[in-house]
Amino acid sequence: MENMDMSDEGKTNPKSKQMSIGRKKFNMDPKKGIEYLIEHDLLKETPEDVAQYLFKGEGLNKTAIGDYLGDFKDFHKDVLKEFVNLHEFSSMILVQALRQFLWSFRLPGEAQKIDRMMECFASRYCQMNEGVFNSTDTCYVLSFAIIMLNTSLHNPNVKDKPSVERFRNMNRGINDGADLPQDLLHNIYESIKKEPFKIPEDDGNDLMHTFFNPDKEGWLWKQGGRYKNWKRRWFILNDNCLYYFEFTTDKEPKGIIPLESLQVHEVSDKNKPHCLELYAGSNEVIKACKTDNDGRVVEGKHKEYRMSAATEKEKDEWIDCIKASISEHPFYDMLSIRRKKATKANK
Repeated sequence: MENMDMSDEGKTNPKSKQMSIGRKKFNMDPKKGIEYLIEHDLLKETPEDVAQYLFKGEGLNKTAIGDYLGDFKDFHKDVLKEFVNLHEFSSMILVQALRQFLWSFRLPGEAQKIDRMMECFASRYCQMNEGVFNSTDTCYVLSFAIIMLNTSLHNPNVKDKPSVERFRNMNRGINDGADLPQDLLHNIYESIKKEPFKIPEDDGNDLMHTFFNPDKEGWLWKQGGRYKNWKRRWFILNDNCLYYFEFTTDKEPKGIIPLESLQVHEVSDKNKPHCLELYAGSNEVIKACKTDNDGRVVEGKHKEYRMSAATEKEKDEWIDCIKASISEHPFYDMLSIRRKKATKANK
């Protein structure tokens, strides 16, 4: 089919058609899209040229841009540096620079990718605004404080909204052991409070993108909460969440279990073999949600979730994969290290 398309394109404007094909390929698989454009002499195989293409972003999915920029290979790292250097941050306050930067692509979820991207952003901002911060670590830590403030102030699920005083206290001593100017932090707080970040939306269905390449998927028997009956459900593990569906063809899950702060272990059950159980510490209710019979989304009331696999091997695989997913997100370790560096006292 593609060869037939290409022969028809030759009769009109082949370069324009090839560029369109390249965009489509990029949005499905960023690496293959760039390879296609280079093979057809529509891009030079240089970090500068690829970065320019991504920066213009004409018709490109911003999640795909983020995936390409976040790749660990050296060429991609060089593209990321060139991409960040195309941003003009001179004389911008940090909030404005962050708004511009985070609109140019969709930040990926992996810790190491986030770390590389935000490191490049902090370096570029400090390079273009000398003297604002004592170090790039300060800029890095404050940037994440701003992102977290944005979530806390504008996410309806966060009931305890931080005050400007709490935001100031959060960022005490991060400028190489010294405090940042109070009016700077106050202005940042007010800016985020009045106008949340605009986050690029996926061109496709966010949920389906999440389920497209899961860490693990398969059938498990799930025990009910109020009534301890067992129902067969299709489970998908991805992005630090466990989703379950009634059928594999369902587009929306019956329930979502965020795995943050949970633990998993093997358990025995008199009614089902090969069981595993998710549970929270201190006998707390797990923060999960499900769709009830009327189609409404309601909070779950489980203190544990018990599932049964078909075989011992499958049970062990699920436990290993879930443990890998719920282990403390490595990004927070990275951020903690940066914060310690940024708050070190001048001795």
